[in-house]
Amino acid sequence: MHPFRYSLNSSTIKPTPILEKIRIAAEVGYEAIELWHDDVELHLSGGGTVEEIRAAVDDHGLAVPTTIYLKGWWDPNAPDYAQAMDEIRRRLDQAAALGAPFSVASPPPWKDVDYDLTAQQYRDLIELGLARGVRPAFEYLGFADEVNSIAKALRVIAGSEHPQAAIVIDPFHDFRGGAGHDDIARLRADQIAVSHFNDAPASPPWNEQHDPDRVMPGDGIIDLPHYLSLLAATGYDRFLSLELFREDLWARDPEEVAREGLEKVKAVCEAA
Repeated sequence: MHPFRYSLNSSTIKPTPILEKIRIAAEVGYEAIELWHDDVELHLSGGGTVEEIRAAVDDHGLAVPTTIYLKGWWDPNAPDYAQAMDEIRRRLDQAAALGAPFSVASPPPWKDVDYDLTAQQYRDLIELGLARGVRPAFEYLGFADEVNSIAKALRVIAGSEHPQAAIVIDPFHDFRGGAGHDDIARLRADQIAVSHFNDAPASPPWNEQHDPDRVMPGDGIIDLPHYLSLLAATGYDRFLSLELFREDLWARDPEEVAREGLEKVKAVCEAA
């Protein structure tokens, strides 16, 4: 029996208002929902409150594994650094108010990353989050110019020398970055904030794919049983979070999409 629990990343049904996303996730049968700060901001702009979102999460019995995302923390010399850090503090406060133990921190987007500087900046980001009860979790992106694999993310995590450093893993990013999944074996369970879950099609070529190319688990060519076996071997027993960015899915009934996604995640897990 696999050890995993199921979460919905709210990007999968993106156009749906945040309170409706929460209701759908619970009624379909997920145990958790990852929330994007952009959705929180849209709710606030319409006169809503963070407290309403938290109440909806609690009333539906859901966990919030992460909030998404933190950016601009990596370069203290950037002209907009102070503004970026003010926004990060605000988002970390939101994450804490929503009961999220982690908030996802995106990597530097450019080539020739200074890993020593990035590691120090990540260490400082962790301290900023922990002061609010939230652990910033480092995410690699398969289509990033440089930090596009678990191994490269581990350079940042190890360099930070922080015991609360954590990573977000994702089979699509492993595939898109070209490194595969084997470096999952280098992780401890307590270093994994969440595992996003998805698949990739055979076409376009792997090195041309981007977020909108992701497909439902089991509908693509990624060796998800191998991914899951490596993940289970670390002792990780928390959430697989269905994360897709497809306009064709966004055009469909969101409850139908969420239900289909949960069925496909479960099918892959049970087969593995």
